[in-house]
Amino acid sequence: MSAAGDSQPQPGPDLPDGPVPGFTRFNLREQIKDVILDGIISGSRPPGSRLVETQIARELGVSQTSVREALRDLEQIGCVAHQPFRGCSVRAFSAPELLEAFPVRIALEALAARLAAERIAADELERLRRLLDSMRRAARQRNPHEQSLSNAAFHATIVHAARNSTLERQWQLLEPFSRTYITVSRPSLDLVELSERHVPILKAMERRDPAGAARAMEEHLAHAADLLRQHVDGLADASQAAARPTAERGSATGGPAANSGGAMAR
Repeated sequence: MSAAGDSQPQPGPDLPDGPVPGFTRFNLREQIKDVILDGIISGSRPPGSRLVETQIARELGVSQTSVREALRDLEQIGCVAHQPFRGCSVRAFSAPELLEAFPVRIALEALAARLAAERIAADELERLRRLLDSMRRAARQRNPHEQSLSNAAFHATIVHAARNSTLERQWQLLEPFSRTYITVSRPSLDLVELSERHVPILKAMERRDPAGAARAMEEHLAHAADLLRQHVDGLADASQAAARPTAERGSATGGPAANSGGAMAR
């Protein structure tokens, strides 16, 4: 697993001057966490960039204590690395970490879909329809960031509609993994197809079909895991193919590359 703390943190980009529009004192810690997380997911705060409490507090117009609490939450879910005397920096998620999270996501979200199919309100169903339209629009515009945000909101709406606070708390721990998935596997994703794979989930919700909703969610997330796995395997194959000519040249000359190539083969 890779961590941004392995290298010297770099200064992070500035956030907009002044308090973020729409900030309220209610649940301020969560709002600050979401702003920082959005920056991490969007890439405006890349792995290794520093997260300075005083700077973020000044830029958001909030207290340093609130920022510190938000950073602790992000550290708990693996987005932030803290090092003594160096402070916090953005931590990168590895593809194996994302794959490891998928079976847990499938179990939680299938249960959420089963419960939500019976409990979801009419306005939440309408929100799912709007979010699906937003995903489709972003896919047509080839905008993976906007697609990712609408995708995450679609799943969050279903989890909330399950009306199970324990389930929702556990799911929130996995939220960064689900939002990072599209960023990591972007080169191999068909965003239009990914958007359309939410349709069976929505249809089951509209039918108030608990078993169908759970099954549709399981199939959707299992497919997403397969896509990520294929992307990771493709990267590994490309890396091996790139290394092979070097190993073959070393073998032909009897040089050091022959030994290193042998070690790679093992």
